[in-house]
Amino acid sequence: MLNDRSTPLSLLATRRSGKPRDLIAPGPDAGQLDAMLDIAARTPDHGKLAPWRFVIVGQDQRDALATVITDAYRAERPEAKRLELEAFDQFAHQAPTLVVILSSPRTDSHIPLWEQELSAGAAAMNLLHAAHAMSFAAGWLTGWAAFSDAVRDAFGAAPERIVGFMFIGTPAKPLDERPRPERARVVSHWTI
Repeated sequence: MLNDRSTPLSLLATRRSGKPRDLIAPGPDAGQLDAMLDIAARTPDHGKLAPWRFVIVGQDQRDALATVITDAYRAERPEAKRLELEAFDQFAHQAPTLVVILSSPRTDSHIPLWEQELSAGAAAMNLLHAAHAMSFAAGWLTGWAAFSDAVRDAFGAAPERIVGFMFIGTPAKPLDERPRPERARVVSHWTI
């Protein structure tokens, strides 16, 4: 039952991340991406704050994103080598679809910041599940660019933070299953 993608549990049990560099066209069309983002927004959200945002970076904006990232890296690390900068250019051009997910906490709320950040992470996970349910693959990347204030400023401003860069497309090859933690290592029963 769990090997077939036709049931909700099998979808959850078979989801795996795709390496963004291995995701090719077709990516989701505008309607499919809208549906994915609607599903992503159906996330636990204490206080109904929607403390996250999604920014779609179109193919026509990938060169600009590469420039933002490489300029920010060069400003922070003037000694950067050509291969480092080329890696950021390649990063910006992976997969047919890119959504940048931002944690956008409401600092005026009584809801703890930690809960708001967890909600942003849950929204990202929902986007991964929605992509999988629609027969695409997605890869959620962070890396240096996600923690750069200069890169973040291209999408928003503090106190926002980049949750990740979500690359979505069609796998060029079958996705590999990775080792999963043994249940006994991550599950226990509480006793006093």
